[in-house]
This record gives sequence, C-alpha cells and structure tokens, in this order.
Amino acid sequence: MLPIRDTIQSKNYPIITGILIASNILIYLLQLSQGQKLNQFIVLYGLVPARYSIPEIAAHFSFDQQTVAFVSFMFLHGGFWHLLGNMWSLYIFGNNVEDKLGHLSYLVFYILCGLVSGFTHLFLNWQSQIPTIGASGAIAGVMGAYFILYPHSRILTLIPVFFFPYFVEIPAYFFLGLWFILQFIHAVGSTSQGGIAWWAHIGGFIFGIGFLKLFLMIPSSGITRQVKRTTVKKKTHHLQTIHTNGTTNSPHLYGSLIISPKESIQGTHKLVNIPWAFQKRLLKVTIPPSVTNGTSLRFKGMGRQWGAHKKGDLYLKIIIQ
Repeated sequence: MLPIRDTIQSKNYPIITGILIASNILIYLLQLSQGQKLNQFIVLYGLVPARYSIPEIAAHFSFDQQTVAFVSFMFLHGGFWHLLGNMWSLYIFGNNVEDKLGHLSYLVFYILCGLVSGFTHLFLNWQSQIPTIGASGAIAGVMGAYFILYPHSRILTLIPVFFFPYFVEIPAYFFLGLWFILQFIHAVGSTSQGGIAWWAHIGGFIFGIGFLKLFLMIPSSGITRQVKRTTVKKKTHHLQTIHTNGTTNSPHLYGSLIISPKESIQGTHKLVNIPWAFQKRLLKVTIPPSVTNGTSLRFKGMGRQWGAHKKGDLYLKIIIQ
C-alpha cells in the first residue's frame, strides 16, 4: 500500500512545508558530499545522548555545537529511503496543518516538535553513543496535530492488484492511530539504545497534540493573514476521489467535482477516482472553459450494473469553490 495524499483540500500553498522538504533534500546532498568524513559529520550534527551525559565525551564539543545539534539532527537522514519516507509523510500531512496554523506559526510548531522529540530520546537513552538523526520526530508532531484537526479525513492509498491501480480511502484516525500504536509496541519491545528512535516518534506525536492546543489559542497576526491572502491556491487537486450516491431503483450514480474559479474560466483536466465495490473507476475528466457552477457532466455507462447487459450513467455536478 502506498499513501498518495489525504482528501482534505488545503486552501493555501504549503510554502513552509515545501521549504522544509527542500532543506532536508539539500542537507542530504551535503551529507553525500562528505565522503569519508560522513561519520564525523553525523556525530557532530546528529543527536548523541552520550555527548550530554558523559563528561569525558562532552568535553570534546563546544557549547554552540551541543546546542546546534538539537536542531540540526532533524535535518539529517540515514539514507535515501529514510529521507523519502519522511518527506512523503511531511508532504501528505504538513500542508493541512500549515493551512490551519498559518505559515510562520507552523514553522515554529514544527521546530518545537522536533526539539521535544529530541529531548524525549535523549532522556530515555541517556548514555547511548549512537547518533540519532531524521525528521521523524518533528513529522510525528505534525501527524499528531493532523490526528486532532482532521480525524475524519481519509488517506487516499494506492493498492496495486495485478498491475492495475486501485485507490482505497483509509480513515485518518485509523491510519494515524495504528501508526502510533505500532510506535509504542516497538518502543516497549526494543532493548537496544540505538537504532530507530521510537520514543522520539511517540514524544513528537503526543507533544504535537499539546502544542496544537496551545497554538490554536494564539490569535493570528496581521502578517499571517496577509501571507495567507497571497498564498491562496488557484487550482484544486488534479486527482480527486468522489463518493457517489443513487437510488435503489435506478442504475445512475451522482456525485460532485470541485474546481476553482480560475479552472472554471480556463478549463482543466482531472483524474477522478470513483470507489464502487471492487470495480476500477479511474476516469480522466475534461472540464470545458467557461463552465458554470452546477453544470452536470454525463459519463455514459459508468454507473451501476443493471441487469445482465445494461449499465447506468455517471453524473458529476461541477462545484466552483
């Protein structure tokens, strides 16, 4: 299973999420350029608990180096797949949390979650000499916030069946709840001080929920509102999942397709996923220019099976938002 995205349309471009992803990629490229000095680089900028708990080791690092490591560790990664997995999760969940908190508040929120996840790992692995790196703890905080903000959202997931793509929507509360339970099971069952920082994930997730409550109490500033106005999205998702409905005595199905005002004027193309039993329902939809709100598009034969040889039609109502 491969999560593609959530089904909540963010209203603004996630510029901070984009900057964070780009920063992580650039720093990973910097890691690759270290060559034989990579291990030294990781020890210097990663989070090593023994650097703070064992005086003989701490003496080799300056105060600035000890302080910087609490931020720099969350921008380092142990390999391409580690980086890809973290950035993909940030891409899926970060945009909506940034949309809710505002760009600047979201950046502060992200860094705080990363810091707390680092402290959690530090105190629960007090004398470990193994560097901890990765954005997982900060992203876990974003996932915790998403869990509270959008529990009934759905995660659009790709399941390949005999080389054919099928898209399934998994409720966010189930997806994230299961993820948290697995982190806890791994953390409790782990006997090693090194390896994956399970407790950092747990700390980030829990404190992400707590920080969210705090940040939602802070009124947005004029700068935040101004930035939001300049980052409003001009287009809707290219891939949309549409839940259809119909009557028991009719083979026809009805649903709604959301487009932006700009798309309604210029026209656009969308990929539309219609979940219906185990049938493949991935359509390419062309929206003509100057379409009006409430226009209905008809797709012949894409409704329900009706008898042995007849299929109903699919009607998609255009909604301009």
